[in-house]
Amino acid sequence: MFGLWRTFTSVLFYLTLALGLGGLLGNGLVLWHLGFRIRKGPFAVYALHLAAADFLFLGCQVAFSVAQAALGARDTLYFVVTFLAFAAGLWLLAAFSLELCVAEVFPACHAGCRPRHTSGVVCGLLWALTPPAVLLPADACGLLRRGARPGACVRLHAGSMAWLLALVCGACGAGLVLLVWVACCSSRPRPRFSGPVLGSALLLALCGLPYVLYWSLRPLLSLLPAFLPLAGLLACVPASARPLLYFMAGRQPGPRQPLRAVLQRALGDGAPRGPGGLALPMGTV
Repeated sequence: MFGLWRTFTSVLFYLTLALGLGGLLGNGLVLWHLGFRIRKGPFAVYALHLAAADFLFLGCQVAFSVAQAALGARDTLYFVVTFLAFAAGLWLLAAFSLELCVAEVFPACHAGCRPRHTSGVVCGLLWALTPPAVLLPADACGLLRRGARPGACVRLHAGSMAWLLALVCGACGAGLVLLVWVACCSSRPRPRFSGPVLGSALLLALCGLPYVLYWSLRPLLSLLPAFLPLAGLLACVPASARPLLYFMAGRQPGPRQPLRAVLQRALGDGAPRGPGGLALPMGTV
């Protein structure tokens, strides 16, 4: 029985390691190209910050999985830090999905009323709001190596569960509305980011929910020792798959194309930039 359990945990560990390292490579490429080589539009700003959150989450997941395997012990601080990066990605995905949905359903209103730097301001606010939203309930519930405060823990954890539920519903609901609108109601060309956003919402619903459930119901689910490693593995799937979704959205039939050109079509706004920041013709990519 114990040999079977060790085999199961080893399989989960190596799958998490492989998936995490692959996701780090993919999100690193997205960060490099979006940060330095591709002109960014308003929606590409969300993609850039989401790639940063995914990179941070996968890096924490891989590092802490290796540390736990080496030390043979689990620390609740590892889970809190990793969930902090996961929650940042969840905030950003919800904002990305909602704005893309509004831009498609109400194009004139979105184009006329949206301030120029909305994407950057929203992403900055979400990065600033995520740490207190995660760390305050974690501290009150004794996950940061301090004594638990039951009254504050119940209140703050209930608020944490509420905003997590709102974010999941917002991301998945916006994706569903966008899918129905594009498929049935709109005569305009399909939005460039609709594929990655719909894919991300679907993967969140299928693979990200167990990780959210563990945060929400940790006192109960911690009685199942296999739940957290399995939920961590599943949570790596959306973060690792997002670069593939961008690649599929930018790929065109025909001969093999440079990665930069594919990401330019999927994420960019205008021509790619040269070494000095000047726009280059697409034929030079």
